[in-house]
Amino acid sequence: MLLQLLLWGGQGEFIVTTLDSHISGKFKVAIALTAVTLVAEVAGGLWTNSLALLSDAAHVFLDLFALILSLAAVQLAALPTSERHTYGFHRSEVFASFINGLTVFLMGIGILSEAWGRFAAPEPVKSGPMLLIAVIGLVMNLLAAKTLHSHSHDDLNVKSAFLHVVGDAAASVGVIIGGIVMYYTGWYLLDALLSAAIGLLILAGAGRVLRDSVHILMEGAPRGLDLAEVAAAISAVEGVQDLHHLNVWSVCSHITALSVHVEIAAGYDDRRSDLLHRVEHALEHRFHITHTTIQLECSDCNGGPLIKPLQHRQRQEACCGHDH
Repeated sequence: MLLQLLLWGGQGEFIVTTLDSHISGKFKVAIALTAVTLVAEVAGGLWTNSLALLSDAAHVFLDLFALILSLAAVQLAALPTSERHTYGFHRSEVFASFINGLTVFLMGIGILSEAWGRFAAPEPVKSGPMLLIAVIGLVMNLLAAKTLHSHSHDDLNVKSAFLHVVGDAAASVGVIIGGIVMYYTGWYLLDALLSAAIGLLILAGAGRVLRDSVHILMEGAPRGLDLAEVAAAISAVEGVQDLHHLNVWSVCSHITALSVHVEIAAGYDDRRSDLLHRVEHALEHRFHITHTTIQLECSDCNGGPLIKPLQHRQRQEACCGHDH
């Protein structure tokens, strides 16, 4: 069902896209499932004295925070553009992913520290109840992961949330195996080993999310995109003689922007509109670049490097005598 959000202001009525509404619904389901897991694992961890279960509960708590933050980011991304935010709020998705990755990374370090303490002094664990609670957690995590999976490949925000719940599911499997072993052997040192493994798993996943989000925040070109191929595709369009000042960057995980100066070949100056359309078509269909700024120039205009370096320049004094 199409969710419609009416926002009244300078822009008037605004309607959230079907895609964002669909993603929001999935986040809400995942939040509910994760909340159930959190309550079960906190209560179970305290009852059974299992550090592994409490470590997983800590992971689930931050997962819940991450999911709520991701849902808020989806809602912010749906807000309309304005004079102060000409790209809208799509970058909020990337900020949410960065915060998620950073908090989970810090949590992983904390779990490793607690596990180190139990290596020196292992404590008995009620392995039977621990096993049952871990199974409940695994079921909830798998359901949440299934809910988010369909959008995890093309949306960094969903991907970071998906990694959270997948990490929880893997941790739950480890806790289940550990519960079985401790139930039959009484080897309680395994609880600390499992906690350390969960901590390392968390650090690996958080590192990937931090890497991708920082790359976008630094205006990096989309990963896997070859600028030479982009330049070649533009040059291959009939009527293009050369190009320079090519810039490609990610607004968020699913919106790529491009700006370029294109030199028009002789005889095509009166067909600028058709030439522009064919360049835009090539970029969208080959590279899914949908936001473009293309400056068409005559063939005898001064060219420049393919990628123009940016330089800081002193601002000119305004006519009224004040600096801006």
